Amino acid sequence: MEEIVNIGLIQMSCGDDIEENYDKAADYMKKAARQGANIICTQELFRSRYFCQVEDSSLFSLAEKIDESNPTVQQLRELAADLEVVIIASLFEKRASGLYHNTAVVIDADGGYLGKYRKMHIPDDPHYYEKYYFTPGDLGYRVFRTKYANIGVLICWDQWFPEAARLTAMRGVEIIFIPTAIGYSGPESDPGYQDAWLVVQRGHAVANACYLAAVNRVGFEESPDGEGGIDFWGRSFVAAPDGKMLIEAPQNEEEILVCPVDLALIEEIRNAWSLPFRDRRVDSYGGLTELFSDSEG
Repeated sequence: MEEIVNIGLIQMSCGDDIEENYDKAADYMKKAARQGANIICTQELFRSRYFCQVEDSSLFSLAEKIDESNPTVQQLRELAADLEVVIIASLFEKRASGLYHNTAVVIDADGGYLGKYRKMHIPDDPHYYEKYYFTPGDLGYRVFRTKYANIGVLICWDQWFPEAARLTAMRGVEIIFIPTAIGYSGPESDPGYQDAWLVVQRGHAVANACYLAAVNRVGFEESPDGEGGIDFWGRSFVAAPDGKMLIEAPQNEEEILVCPVDLALIEEIRNAWSLPFRDRRVDSYGGLTELFSDSEG
């Protein structure tokens, strides 16, 4: 018996005005809902340009307290209730003075605030100076039981770590959503990196026999210091529990993706392939709690 849910992904470019960015995303969400989307996810930090290209203390002013009464959350709650959709939105959270997180909120289809996920893995590379802005998350890997599906959220750099996807799936998640901001940051960028990005996430879908939806921003954003910038490569996609690519956005264009997924396929794949839990050897995984093992044999 089919259990169809329509996933909506908003791939867009961002400008300098955070209100214009919000309005643009909200308009795209409305269009996605009209196309039948039940669960809609934004890209990472959708209200602003990707500010982590430089270390600038003035940019902490972009952050906001994240709770049920936060004005942005209130807007999203009203929008979700009006459209009868689940919304996953990536925001810059101010937890306290000097303490900030890269956070995603989840709003149910009745406008109810289900909670938030804080990005666990924080990169620090040229044009991605996130350790300057974000403290690693402390909420763990979560399941959000929405009207349409049990979902989990990871954020961007989390996507490279199989442990994050596995622990999320172990909470009973049917779909993992990954808001993302990733692209090429210079002529020396390795074009194979983009393919690796696709492959590793499709691998998470297979290894955990669940759906995975990644949504990236698009367009070139010049660094505020004038030293280059990032060409975000788009290619937002949905992968099935068997790894098949169900839908993929273009690399250089804004796009609203709406993709039907059959939740019944998850149990079918898990039963047919004995994935992902039956043959796990949890007694042998203690080494995962070590940063690295120098022992030989």
